[in-house]
Amino acid sequence: MGKVIAVANQKGGVGKTTTAINLAASFAATEHPTLLLDIDPQANCTSGVGLNSREVDASIYEVLIGDISVDEAIQSTEMPFLDVVSSHINLVGAEIEMVDVMERESILKQALESARKKYDFVVIDCPPSLGLLTLNSLTAANSVLIPVQAEYFALEGLGQLLNTIKIVRQHLNPQLEIEGVLMTMFDTRLRLSNQVADEVRRYFGDKVFETIVQRNVRVAESPSFGKPVLLYDATSKGARNYIALAREIMENNQEFLKGAGGNAGADKKDSSSDQAEETLPETSTTPATGFSL
Repeated sequence: MGKVIAVANQKGGVGKTTTAINLAASFAATEHPTLLLDIDPQANCTSGVGLNSREVDASIYEVLIGDISVDEAIQSTEMPFLDVVSSHINLVGAEIEMVDVMERESILKQALESARKKYDFVVIDCPPSLGLLTLNSLTAANSVLIPVQAEYFALEGLGQLLNTIKIVRQHLNPQLEIEGVLMTMFDTRLRLSNQVADEVRRYFGDKVFETIVQRNVRVAESPSFGKPVLLYDATSKGARNYIALAREIMENNQEFLKGAGGNAGADKKDSSSDQAEETLPETSTTPATGFSL
């Protein structure tokens, strides 16, 4: 079974969709079959890999409302080893349609069961909110990757996200873990960026990735061409950053990837139950920012 990583942060503009696209592409570049799932109604992840969400016949919306299976919604991309399940503007109303469904928080988890057997990684781009779509993503995921922009405003609301993760663990997905916290849009010239990075490391410790995604114009340009930055400019600093991130995640998941024939994670079940006991940072308030963790 492939590992499901939800890329989540209810704060917009922190590089969440950019990270989902380029992390998935970097996994694919290392020849790990990867599925990129866009569950954000804005569908930026879909357009970022060169698809037009309005021209897609089958999207994650139809999967969630039970019209089709996730296998029927999977589309290939121009990048080998990378497939995608696109989003659609209709997804805006999906939360309302799912309200009366039994076990509505687990719809995506059940839908992904068959697809996980075909991929080493499933990367989910969550919407910038903590609604039912994000809740479904966290319930379906093995872990959550939290992008944090190197600015103080980006730190606000992290406490709310951590509380949501705790609730999901307690009631829906006890094996959910934090894959890591990723510093994005990092400008090495600014003292502020380093101060924010120090603040994040102070609270998350070794859960902060060693890899830092630096501010890079090629990363910003690539979505307008419908390409991951690896296809747009493989030599750019941004491409190297995301390849380094993928390698770091794979290094941390060697045990998970030992499954033969793409059936990654076959032996993960026993070890993940131990990881579920991982504790989140203690709740406190910092004088500098006033946000709670």
